[in-house]
Amino acid sequence: MQKTTESGNIIASNTVAFQGEPGAYSNLACRTMFPAMTALPCHSFEDVFAAVEEKRARYAMIPIENSVAGRVAAIHHLIPHSSLHIIGEHFQRINHHLLAIDGASMASLKSVYSHEQALGQCRKNLLNWGLEPEIHSDTAGAARRVAELGDPTVAAIASALAGEIYGLQSLKKDIEDATHNTTRFVIFAREPLADPTHDGTTVTSFIFQVRNVPAALYKVMGGFATNGVNMTKLESYQLNGAFVATLFYADIEGHPADRNVRLAFEELAFFTHEFRILGSYPAAQYRIDRK
Repeated sequence: MQKTTESGNIIASNTVAFQGEPGAYSNLACRTMFPAMTALPCHSFEDVFAAVEEKRARYAMIPIENSVAGRVAAIHHLIPHSSLHIIGEHFQRINHHLLAIDGASMASLKSVYSHEQALGQCRKNLLNWGLEPEIHSDTAGAARRVAELGDPTVAAIASALAGEIYGLQSLKKDIEDATHNTTRFVIFAREPLADPTHDGTTVTSFIFQVRNVPAALYKVMGGFATNGVNMTKLESYQLNGAFVATLFYADIEGHPADRNVRLAFEELAFFTHEFRILGSYPAAQYRIDRK
């Protein structure tokens, strides 16, 4: 529960913000990672970042990529403008449920609501069941809408948590086509971790923009290769619609204090005119188990 001062100001040290309605997979990730904390739903990703920056929440739970749908593009465009730091990661298995009102059955269904990615992730089953997909803004909102309609011909694809919140029954569970459907979340806070543990794998995330010189990116990558630094993620996206200005987001294994990482970063800095470490944090057990 959130606590308030006598003046009514919220003390948000026990609050984690997420984008979406109650019951969204981001809400489920908050419950899984921080079961004792209050989850704060926000309308947009901008609102999630603002909640932490304005001290209305301690953490932000942000989806950054999905094993089926790929990266969450909107996040990569927001990160460079945020003052927050990544202090952790969480991998959430996505288990889609076919949710409907009490009294509905597979035989009564005609259409199904959900976010377009969730509909795409269950495409084969929807075709087999002969259900007409209808795009909704998000999975939890689709579940809420089905509950409001009270119509036994419509269902929603959403989480079990959404079914619990909106009083819907699960007609089918684990209906996603890919059994590896997993979303990686990163956790943002106002301050970086003071000293991430070195007992296991440390992940460091950073952004950079290379200088406009021949082979600049090749030379940057060479610094990590020659110093034996494992890069686990590298993505690029255009800045402000300009095809000649590209920003890169990367994850590596290691801490900036490690000698090999420090040397790699020195080479990177030489060939870039923008370079910022977003955070160093312990690798999730999910990542370690799959190495």
